[in-house]
Amino acid sequence: MFLGEFKYLLDSKGRLAIPSKFRARLSEGVIITKGIEQCLFVYPLSEWQKLIEKLMKLPITQTSSRAFLRLMFSGAVEEELDQQGRILIPENLRTYANLKKQVIVVGVFNRIELWDEKAWEEYKKSTEGEAQRIAEDLKELGI
Repeated sequence: MFLGEFKYLLDSKGRLAIPSKFRARLSEGVIITKGIEQCLFVYPLSEWQKLIEKLMKLPITQTSSRAFLRLMFSGAVEEELDQQGRILIPENLRTYANLKKQVIVVGVFNRIELWDEKAWEEYKKSTEGEAQRIAEDLKELGI
């Protein structure tokens, strides 16, 4: 499970160090793809396979299904951690998420999210301000 929030620097070649406590789960390789809210999602290969199995059930006749599949797969790349525990983030994905220098690495249960520092702070502030409403919405789901 991925938990926590970490601040790392993106190097000039587009490589990003992954928190050491996450590296063992990523040793098989990762899929990096466009996320929602203009961040990047980083999945271990095993979690990516589980997601694919769910996505294959989406009806391609629905516009929203096709759009989501295109978002997830069009920019997806497979990468491996190097010996220093870094991943290379392709330029098109760095541009999508506006990743420049400071990157926030967020553990979100079965995946990692990569955020531009300013975007993360704005998102966090907005979400924390809505905590009560979010909790009430989740109550309907039995959480």
